[in-house]
Amino acid sequence: MSHLSGKRGGVDVEVTPLPGIGVRKDFPLAGSGRRVGVVDRKDGTVDLILSRPGNPDECEQVAMTVTEAATLAGLLGAPQLVGQLAAEQRDLDDVNTRHLSIRTGSPYAGRLLGDTRMRTRTTASIVAVVRGGQTIPSPGPDFTMVAGDQLIVVGTGAGLDAAATILVDG
Repeated sequence: MSHLSGKRGGVDVEVTPLPGIGVRKDFPLAGSGRRVGVVDRKDGTVDLILSRPGNPDECEQVAMTVTEAATLAGLLGAPQLVGQLAAEQRDLDDVNTRHLSIRTGSPYAGRLLGDTRMRTRTTASIVAVVRGGQTIPSPGPDFTMVAGDQLIVVGTGAGLDAAATILVDG
């Protein structure tokens, strides 16, 4: 599982994809040995999480409805966070994500991901594959693609268009 991190308001926030579930975003509480954060679930619900002292993997989770999460965010200062997130999003305007299918008859059905040379040819990156409802994060060049796979590809609009063409035409 990959972890991303970045500073928000001077605090290191760790972002962890949870395949099939959503994304965990948390940060350490100063001097307590605990972490606090949220799990943004794919179904739109949010869990508030608070780790046990000294053990970030053992968490107490509180499920919240979208309305409850919005209310809590308002209490915690959501207007400032919304402004900050909007500013961060402007920095990522050229980065897009697209789901591309390996269709029956694709020249890459039954072949290795590395055979596409996707990154070299398009500057787009295949960051995950969804197969039969299961997410396979960060597939390597030795991953064999099959018809029906959904590739999660990140790149510029032009790079994603080129990636789609490669998967169809070779």
